[in-house]
Amino acid sequence: MKKLLRVIFAGLLLAAAWFIPQWRMLLFAASYVLAGYDVLLEALEGIREREIFDECFLMAIATVGALVLGEYSEACAVMIFYQLGELFGDYASDKTRESITALMDIRPDYANVETDGQVQRAEPAGVKTGSVILVKPGEKIPIDGVIIEGHSALDTKALTGESIPRDVAEGDEVLSGCVNMSGVLRVRTVRDFGESAVSKILELVENASSRKAKAEKFITKFSRVYTPAVCIGALLLVVIPSIITPSDFTRWLYRALTFLVISCPCALVLSIPLTFFAAIGGAGRAGILVKGSNYLETLANLSCVVFDKTGTLTRGVFEVVAVHPEVLSETELLHLAAHVERYSAHPVADSLRRAYPDESDSCSVSDAEELAGYGVRALVNGETVCVGNSKLMDKVGAEWHSCKGDSGNVIHVAVNGKYAGHVVISDVVKESAGEAVKALAGEGISRIVMLTGDTQASADNAAESLGLHEVYAELLPGDKVAKVEEFASEGRVAFVGDGINDAPVLARADVGVAMGALGSDAAVEAADVVIMNDDPLKAAEAVRIARRCMRIVKQNIAFSVGVKVLCLVLGALGLAGMWAAVFADVGVMVIAVMNAMRAMFVKEV
Repeated sequence: MKKLLRVIFAGLLLAAAWFIPQWRMLLFAASYVLAGYDVLLEALEGIREREIFDECFLMAIATVGALVLGEYSEACAVMIFYQLGELFGDYASDKTRESITALMDIRPDYANVETDGQVQRAEPAGVKTGSVILVKPGEKIPIDGVIIEGHSALDTKALTGESIPRDVAEGDEVLSGCVNMSGVLRVRTVRDFGESAVSKILELVENASSRKAKAEKFITKFSRVYTPAVCIGALLLVVIPSIITPSDFTRWLYRALTFLVISCPCALVLSIPLTFFAAIGGAGRAGILVKGSNYLETLANLSCVVFDKTGTLTRGVFEVVAVHPEVLSETELLHLAAHVERYSAHPVADSLRRAYPDESDSCSVSDAEELAGYGVRALVNGETVCVGNSKLMDKVGAEWHSCKGDSGNVIHVAVNGKYAGHVVISDVVKESAGEAVKALAGEGISRIVMLTGDTQASADNAAESLGLHEVYAELLPGDKVAKVEEFASEGRVAFVGDGINDAPVLARADVGVAMGALGSDAAVEAADVVIMNDDPLKAAEAVRIARRCMRIVKQNIAFSVGVKVLCLVLGALGLAGMWAAVFADVGVMVIAVMNAMRAMFVKEV
């Protein structure tokens, strides 16, 4: 605000100089010093520290030279407009920073810790794992935990980008940063504040600016070469013609000073980093955390996107889709399979137990044994029941057969070595998975692949429903890494995984995208982009944001350089004066910055 008032007052002094002739010189001097004293000081500081060639040096030399030539009004006007451009740039940067800072509002201020029936307010960082905290309506959940009492709706928009509140009840896990909208919740913390979701998000956001894109690095290197080059060019513009026609020294000096004002690289230096910064902020508000602008640049140049299947394109929740008995009824076959599998921790066992939840019948189950790579064997009412894959059937001598008509994971059942039938279980495809594949294809991604450790039949079924034409199944984690390396030899590759066991391949891909992985330390560390919910459509949105960001960067580079070159030629030929120089410097910077700000606004999908 002080700088704005100073620039306005300097402008008023410049205007007054035209109406008060007797004080004109004094008013010109006051206007120039008031508007540009900080630029002059920074130029002197740069000379003292031997970092001479920057925009402050260019503006100082050009405007002081104009004063020497008696172009007082132009010198003052150039400095005033330069400062106005800087103010506009600062305002744009502040607005973008506010967008980033809005994410910081998820940081909780306190935690209500319950001890011996008493509730005391404490700093979240000081709350130990396993403590019970009370979260009232309107408060932020301070630490990740599990609800032990109460039910409510949570506003997760700041955390995941989702606008629809999420209903939670006893037993549900809740993440820090969400806002409790209705009922009172008692939550038992499951990790320290420093390891909670909100801390991870804040750390990622704060460190994002440290990883620069090639375009940003290019602009920095370009400025180091460009600024000395234009200074030498301006010097030659004075010296060479003046040697030929010494009487025209003043005219060529004015052209050289105009040349310096035009050459100031403010538009590029400010707008390019601002574009990346704005895009990272916009992505963050959409629930996509990008660890650095270099990853935006890579996302924009992808030729291949590789998806993990289970937990990424599918919900990772298996459901019984068919029961095919041989000698028993469907209910009896499902009943035996569920009773035996109750002793397994495998997700398939969960699906069987959900399909037949009645465990309180008269059956006696004993001697349960999990056979790694085969299945489970147990005694049910004294009969040996084996539930597992075809290899287990071969092992016990049961004459099994493959399933006809239903696709998915086939769970075979044998009783006393005789084949009793099979149950078909299938993973559920996420609602938005097909739309995500279409959206990526619409962005011009030529190759979309699914990798999975699941069976070929199950993988083919999921791929067909999603419209995928390239799928590789029955892969170990090392096989996935090998496949991604193979794809990477042909172009830029992104791998999208749920983050539970995909850390190696996330790290190997050109861009690793961890989806819904805030609870997985390994995934957050290994991934370059973190999607804060389980929606695969966000992967397509990340690509769209990155490509839009790079389009804006290229537009700003082309526009800034194009106008600069044109005006430099016109200035050298004497066809552009100081006022054209002001447009070439300040006007171009304002337009480029306004264009850069567009990257901050992300349409919700």
